Amino acid sequence: MDATVKSKLAKDLGEFIQDHQGIETMVLDISQVSSWTDYFIITTVRSTGHLKGLVRNIQIFLKENDIPILHRHKKVHEEGWVLIDCGFMVVHLMDGDTRNFYELEKLWYSGETVFQSSKSS
Repeated sequence: MDATVKSKLAKDLGEFIQDHQGIETMVLDISQVSSWTDYFIITTVRSTGHLKGLVRNIQIFLKENDIPILHRHKKVHEEGWVLIDCGFMVVHLMDGDTRNFYELEKLWYSGETVFQSSKSS
C-alpha cells in the first residue's frame, strides 16, 4: 500500500474515532522512528461501554476499507487499554488513567502529529 494511502486511512480513522466520541484523539506518524508500524492512533474512552462500542465501530470501519486486523484482544476487558494492530497502523483505546500513566504521545514525541482532535471532543 502506498504511503499516501496509508496516511489518508490513518487520518480518516482518527477522524472517525473522534466522530464516535473518542477524547483527545491523535494520529502520530512514527514511520521515521519505528521499523514495525507507521502510525499510532491514540484516544481516550469514557467507560467500558464506550470502549466496547468504539471497538465494534472501528472493526466496521476497517472492514469497509479492506484493512485487515493482525492482532486484537478477543474480548474487551476492563483493563483500560485495547490495542488493535493493523500492520501499518496501531490503534490504542485507553481510559484516562491508563493514558496518563503511559503517555504514549511523550514516548513517541519524535513522531509527527498528522491529526489531533480538540480536547473537548
